[in-house]
Amino acid sequence: MPLASELVQSCTSVFTLSELYSRVRDVVDNPNSSTDELANVLKLDPVLSARLLRTANSPQYGSQKQIDTVSCAVNLIGVQVVRDLIAATTVGQTFSGMPPQFMDAPKFWRKSLFCALVAEGVATSCGVENSERCFVEGLLRDIGHFVLYQTVPQRAQSALIEAGYLEASLAEVEQSNIGCDFAEVGAELMWSWGMPVHIEQAIRCQLSPKDAGEFALHASIVHLAGVVVDNEELEPNRRREVLPFHPSAISTTKFASDNLPSLLTEVYAKFQRTQALIYPQTMAA
Repeated sequence: MPLASELVQSCTSVFTLSELYSRVRDVVDNPNSSTDELANVLKLDPVLSARLLRTANSPQYGSQKQIDTVSCAVNLIGVQVVRDLIAATTVGQTFSGMPPQFMDAPKFWRKSLFCALVAEGVATSCGVENSERCFVEGLLRDIGHFVLYQTVPQRAQSALIEAGYLEASLAEVEQSNIGCDFAEVGAELMWSWGMPVHIEQAIRCQLSPKDAGEFALHASIVHLAGVVVDNEELEPNRRREVLPFHPSAISTTKFASDNLPSLLTEVYAKFQRTQALIYPQTMAA
C-alpha cells in the first residue's frame, strides 16, 4: 500500500471552486478593493489559502517569520502575485484525472468553510488569540481528501461508503483500505509545501490531539471542529446527542460543550452570509 508521502508526490494538481475563483477575480480586478477585502475572500477557499501560504513562506520572499494567516500573506506578496496565483489555480476547474462522480466539489467546499467557522468559533470561545490561524487550520482540515480522490479515487470512495455502512471511523477504514488516512495525507501535503508547522501538526494530529506536543491546542481545536462538522453532516435522526470528543482535546482547550448550541447558531448565521457573498443570485432566489 502507498505511503501518504508517495500519494502527495504523485498528486499532479488540486483545484478550487470556480464560483469562488470568479468572486476573487472580481475583487482583484476592482481598483477600489483593499487588501483586507481580498484576504477575506481568499481565505474562504482551502486550496487558494494553502497555495497562498505556501507562496508567502517560500525562500523567494525571505520572511523572517513563518506566515500563518491569509491577511499577512496578501500583504507580503502583493496583489499582482495573488492575481497570478489565482490564474494558475484555474487548472483545478477540471481537476485533472478525476471523474466528477468521485467528489462533489461544492459540497466539499461548503464543509471546509463550515469547519473553518466552527474552528474559529471554538477558538474564540476558548479565549485563543488570533483566531484566523484556527480558521485556516479548520479550512484545511480535510484537504488530504483532494489528494486521495485524485490518486486513489476508487479506494477513497469505497472507504467513504464502507465507513457510512458500518458506522465506523472513516480514518480507520482508509487506513485499512488505502494504507493511510486523510489526516496523514493532508499533513504530508502541508509539509511538502513548507507550510507553518502548527498547521501541519494540527492536520496530522487532529484525530489524536495529545500526540501534537506543543501544538496540541491547534490540533485540539481542529479535532473539536471536525467532530462537530461530521456530526452536523449526518441526517438529523442519526446525529449523536453526546459528541465523541477526545478527552485530551477538551482538557487542552477547556471548551465547554454546553456552549455548542449557541456557537452553532452563530456559525450557521455566518455560513449563510458567506454563501450569500459567493452565490448572491442563488441565495436571493
